[in-house]
Amino acid sequence: MQTLTLKATAIGSLPHKNPQEAVDLIFDKFKEIPFWPQLAGVNRHEDMTVQYIQGIPGIKYDDKHSKYIFDAQSDEFFTELEEFFMDYESIVNEKDFTNLDKYAITKPYSSAIPLFLDKIQKGNYKFAKGHIIGPFTWGTSLCDSEGVCAFYDETYREVLTKGLTLKALWQIEQLKKINPEIKTIMFMDEPVMSQLGTSAFITVKKEEIIDMLSEIIQVLKDFGAIVGVHCCGKSDWSVLTGAGVNIINFDAFSYAKSLGAYAADIDKFLQKGGYIAWGIVPTLDKEALEKTNIEELEAKFEDAVDDFVKKSKGNIERDLIIKQSFFTPSCGAGGLSLELAKKAMSLVNEISEQLKIKYGVN
Repeated sequence: MQTLTLKATAIGSLPHKNPQEAVDLIFDKFKEIPFWPQLAGVNRHEDMTVQYIQGIPGIKYDDKHSKYIFDAQSDEFFTELEEFFMDYESIVNEKDFTNLDKYAITKPYSSAIPLFLDKIQKGNYKFAKGHIIGPFTWGTSLCDSEGVCAFYDETYREVLTKGLTLKALWQIEQLKKINPEIKTIMFMDEPVMSQLGTSAFITVKKEEIIDMLSEIIQVLKDFGAIVGVHCCGKSDWSVLTGAGVNIINFDAFSYAKSLGAYAADIDKFLQKGGYIAWGIVPTLDKEALEKTNIEELEAKFEDAVDDFVKKSKGNIERDLIIKQSFFTPSCGAGGLSLELAKKAMSLVNEISEQLKIKYGVN
């Protein structure tokens, strides 16, 4: 059985303005877990807060504020909402995919997915990675005309959660059409989760985030996906373990030892087969990326593993952590130069290959 042990992939965004060049880089550096890139440099609609709006009821462009907003009050919204819930019911519960293409991600919202799927079709891949914005991040980024976040509207929070589920299922089904045996790894990008508990979200309950995530996670698992959540800052990692995620992906360059405070939760997570995706290559700190090398990154990873074992008071075996680890950059690379983005992708690939040799992983 194929495992993810010490493999490599990346988060999503790249700075390329040529989609083919971006996809070629990905398939060169990530031969075991390729992914499709978000390319906001090609079109602003590929920004992750906009990229998933196709087919989602109530979202419209506000000319006055030059941004997309949600409108959950219009008659048109309630008509769309009824149809949306019927689609969700038939797709998720009846596995009738007749209307799934209504929730596709096409141009101008993605220039690279067709190129990505074409490459998948020409190869023999065991894994492929897709991604959606996380429901908490989307719910706190998308606002109505008065500036109120969608997260605080219970009906619209449900729309976003179910809508993102359909976006992920569409990706899974595209891959299955090419290769029924391929295993989809679906990441949810939740950068705002690092602010949970701060004054900005003092009224948000941990259980609300768990409920949103777990609803999506359970459906995607039922459709055969491995589900991960990416958060590029410190966070309450018990939210992810409580939501039933398969993969925790975090910024292991800047916060390598942040998992230690949740050793008991992570122990249970690993014992159940969960993976840690170490975002060991810096992408948010350009100066750090310019200076770093494979020796520093390997030392940082090994030190973080040792610290984690120590904080678990010996309850977590080092071999188990290694077995259930793989690597990514710390975050997306869309804000980097082409040269630095290529360096980041190369370093992720190099640390994966080097540690697979060290630990005897095929």
